Amino acid sequence: MSGVNFFGIRHLSPAGAFFLREFLCETKPELVIIEAPMDFEDTVSDIVRSETKPPFAILAYTQSVPIRTILYPFAEYSPEYQAIKWCYENNVKLKFMDLPSETFLALSDERIREAEQDADENNEQDDSPNEHNAETTPDQKPDVYELLSEKSEDGSHETFWERTLEHCENAEAYHPGANLFGANIRELSEKNGIDEKETALRESCMRSVIRNAVNSGISPEKIVVVTGAYHVEGLKTWETDEEMPTFPKLQSLHTLMPYSYYRLSTRSGYGAGNKAPAYYELIWNGLCQNDRFYAANAYLSKIAEKMRESGNAASSAQVIEALRLSKTLAQLHGGNIPTLRDIRDAATTCIGEGSFAAISTAVADTEIGTRLGEIPEGVSRTSIQDDFYRLLKELKLEKYRSVTAQELKLDLRENLRASSEKSAFLDLNRSYFLHKLRVLGINFAQLIPSKQDNATWAETWQIQWTTECEIVLVESALKGDTIELAAGFELKESVENKEDISIIAKAVEDAFCCGMSNAASYAVNALQAAAADNIPFEETAKTMFSLSNVISYGDIRKADCSAVEPILKQLYYRACLIMSSSCICDDNAAKETANAINMINSVELAQGFLETEKWTKALSEVSFRDDLNTVLSGLCAAILLERNKMTNDELKTEVSRRLSKGVPADLGAGWFEGLAMKNRNGLIARLSLWESLDDYLKELDDEEFKRALVFLRRAFADFSSGEKDAIAENLGEIWGLNSEEVSEALNAPLDAASQQAIDDLSGFDFDL
Repeated sequence: MSGVNFFGIRHLSPAGAFFLREFLCETKPELVIIEAPMDFEDTVSDIVRSETKPPFAILAYTQSVPIRTILYPFAEYSPEYQAIKWCYENNVKLKFMDLPSETFLALSDERIREAEQDADENNEQDDSPNEHNAETTPDQKPDVYELLSEKSEDGSHETFWERTLEHCENAEAYHPGANLFGANIRELSEKNGIDEKETALRESCMRSVIRNAVNSGISPEKIVVVTGAYHVEGLKTWETDEEMPTFPKLQSLHTLMPYSYYRLSTRSGYGAGNKAPAYYELIWNGLCQNDRFYAANAYLSKIAEKMRESGNAASSAQVIEALRLSKTLAQLHGGNIPTLRDIRDAATTCIGEGSFAAISTAVADTEIGTRLGEIPEGVSRTSIQDDFYRLLKELKLEKYRSVTAQELKLDLRENLRASSEKSAFLDLNRSYFLHKLRVLGINFAQLIPSKQDNATWAETWQIQWTTECEIVLVESALKGDTIELAAGFELKESVENKEDISIIAKAVEDAFCCGMSNAASYAVNALQAAAADNIPFEETAKTMFSLSNVISYGDIRKADCSAVEPILKQLYYRACLIMSSSCICDDNAAKETANAINMINSVELAQGFLETEKWTKALSEVSFRDDLNTVLSGLCAAILLERNKMTNDELKTEVSRRLSKGVPADLGAGWFEGLAMKNRNGLIARLSLWESLDDYLKELDDEEFKRALVFLRRAFADFSSGEKDAIAENLGEIWGLNSEEVSEALNAPLDAASQQAIDDLSGFDFDL
């Protein structure tokens, strides 16, 4: 393509952006053609608006499941972004020339299917080597860049690029240097499979766009093509009879969305990013101010500022010395301007006093930063995005849309001092909104478990905005046009054709937490139908726990729970009837059953309309029966003690029976393990219990003692040191010894011989 100006760039290159603008001013083109999906051209009018603040991205997504997405991000120093701005400022035409996003999505889908097929083939080959290499995009050639890093004196291709190209003095150096760099990378890159196919398809498409522009009558010298340096050589030559290729397509939509510096960084996994987007912004600012050392000065000043904010010392003298050292390091590496590596090494030496750990937090803040882009309201958004941002503003949550995590405490009670109903229930409506986002899987806010079990009016959320939130939000557009409609669809999907009643019950709870009465009614009807079936004990307990939460929060959430109470009663009676038969199980199954028993116990305590006698009777039956799992029998005895439904005499009798010489050691110790699961302080205070345990151990012979030791050690494994001290006081009193000496012996670590003996016992099969 003789005469056409090709300007090779890196997608996030401040020098590329700066020198490209200079080049455009010098050549004064009539048309600028940019490597970007051609169907994204309709976003240009929004990109150049003053309210649009980088970083931002164009997100394309399929309109059917499974959802496929691609992102095209921009920073202030993206050459493509600066080219778009230059064209707008100078009233010059521009075109995007890359494959449309629907083709990229189709190719992405093809990649995924090929990867799945490869995985299936590998699974079919027992012990055979994997012959399929991971596919990567043309802009991500790890083998090439690893080779470049090895050959570079800096040991890093990032540092090589920065020292060689980001610190170029003018466009005359950057322009051919970037093109040559791309040509060399292209020559060294290994061509494989879908990579080669995609590159050929992309470059054929881009050549067609350029050729059509030339054929339209624009002089080639008045056309500037802005493309990744990798593609320059592939676009320079073209055949006159080459036609626009046909591409695969997946029906899709696209939208403009805010982005963050963290997502631009390679730390987040974005392959075309750089290690330090905030630092590269400093390079951009330095170029714009014609200050070649601006980045080094600003970087070191910010490190010192961050250190002081965290309470650490960082003097001006240290910053000055670090700057001097960074310049010296640059000269030692053959450069004039310090690179990020030079500056960081200098900061470690002078400010961190040789310890990178001392400045690591400050380095992350300075290199990556917390910048989050902004998009004007109503711009290129789906209806669900518009609804999200409207609610964010209405509920006064806009300040929480930050990449820095913040805590939000909600009081769901009516604010009687508020001037309007909207203000009076602000926190309750915030809770509804955040729960809807949780149901949709939009991780904008995480609910922190309350430390106050009875504080049904309080919620604490940790809120943090990430790019993934926006992506999931866009994907949720397939479920509904608003947050409420999408959440309703998700809840409906979660109960349809579900055989697990606890999942349906969780949907009921979620619907009430979201304040969605219609969805709650639908889920309750599904729950009523499922409750008529035979349900395992563990599932019954999980279901009861969810329904109990609904009832407990019902009043504060203005919810009608009248339809839920009868279902909870029905499940409660069933649980009481089947609990004893559910306790016929081995120790592995007993863990789940124990959790279920604890859940039902908490439900009965929370809901006063349930008949306590039914539960007490069921606990007593399991507690006193000898044919059930002894751990569960011990747990039920502990619950009865906690409820004051077992007297000291009854406990002493049960201890004597369970911990008698004729009872196998594992059964006796297992029962004690279950007893120790609840109300330990109450157990520790009962001296008679420890006297009985002491008498039991004295009666055992050596082999029985060894067997009991294994199970008792397991029972006491998670006792705290304070609880062990309290036990020591009891044992000291029983044995007539100093309680402090006993405590020291109990809490002391085992010597090697004792530990080995315990390990041997733990793996020994006593039944052989």
